[in-house]
Amino acid sequence: MQTDVPRHQWLVLAGLVLLCLAVGSIGGFATQDSIDTWYATLNKPSWNPPNWVFAPVWTLLYIMMGVAAWLVWRTKDRIGPAMALFGAQLGFNLLWSLIFFGLRSPGWALVEVVFLVGSVGLTMLAFFGRQATAGWLFVPYLAWVSFAAILNFAIWSLN
Repeated sequence: MQTDVPRHQWLVLAGLVLLCLAVGSIGGFATQDSIDTWYATLNKPSWNPPNWVFAPVWTLLYIMMGVAAWLVWRTKDRIGPAMALFGAQLGFNLLWSLIFFGLRSPGWALVEVVFLVGSVGLTMLAFFGRQATAGWLFVPYLAWVSFAAILNFAIWSLN
C-alpha cells in the first residue's frame, strides 16, 4: 500500500483514536449500572432518544475526535493550545458521564455540561485554525453535546 503518511503517524492516529474510545469506555462503565435502574425511573421528554442510539453515536464521535486530533497533531505546531483544549474537552466529556450517571446528579451534570459545550466549541475553533478538516470533524460533536445539554436540562427540570 502506497501512502504519504509515515508508519509512526499511523501509530499516533491509532493511539489518539484509542484514547478517545478509552474515555468513552470509562464513561460507559460509569453509565451501565444506571441505565436500567436509576435512569429508567427518571421523567424524560418525549424527544429523548432511545437508549440504543447513544452507543453507536458516541463511538462514531470518539473516532472522529481522534482523527481530528491526529490531523492537528500532524501540523507544524502540533503541541499547543489546540491540543491542550482537546485534552480539556476530553476530560470534561468523561466528567459529565461520571457526574450524571455515576453520581446520578443531573443538576451538577447540567453545570458541568456548560464547560463541556464551551470546551468542545473552543477546541473546534482552534482545530479550524490549524487544519480545516479537523475543525469540521468537531461540528457533529458540538451539535451532539449541545443536544445533550438541552436534554440534560429537560431531565433536570422534569425531575
